[in-house]
Amino acid sequence: MAIEVGALAPDFALKDNHGRTVRLSDFRAAGSAAEDGADGADGGRNVVLVFYPFAFTGVCTGELSALRDELSSFVNEDTQLLAVSNDSIHTLRVFGEQEGLEYPLLSDFWPHGEVSRAYGVFDEEKGCALRGTFVIDKEGVVRWTVLNGAPDARDPGDYLKALAAL
Repeated sequence: MAIEVGALAPDFALKDNHGRTVRLSDFRAAGSAAEDGADGADGGRNVVLVFYPFAFTGVCTGELSALRDELSSFVNEDTQLLAVSNDSIHTLRVFGEQEGLEYPLLSDFWPHGEVSRAYGVFDEEKGCALRGTFVIDKEGVVRWTVLNGAPDARDPGDYLKALAAL
């Protein structure tokens, strides 16, 4: 079962497509109730956390390209976009370069699917993340979520509406 609205978003540390460690807690506001020793520089940022099944697949590429095309709405002073799949960092590096994706592509490769499981979006039969999106506020609390089936693309406009409501 996916994490519900109002719940504290599980913290994680994952490598991005360039081998850098990205922690969800790094985006929390300093002094927030959810802070786990995070720096919280710049008063924190809202996070749009997008789980997707696999790089180089049609629907996933379309979704991530749509986010790329609206990047200034999802990566700015108030918001950080993070995309997570169960692909290796090497796969994600090539995928990001090929598609011109200028935001962190995080690898939940090993332990395989650990973060996807923590968010309740790991498909045990297929061995990959489902299409789950979580909008997380600066305090680290999930404020909006959607979970779609594998063939069903999500609408980035819904993410913008959720961000506007924060």
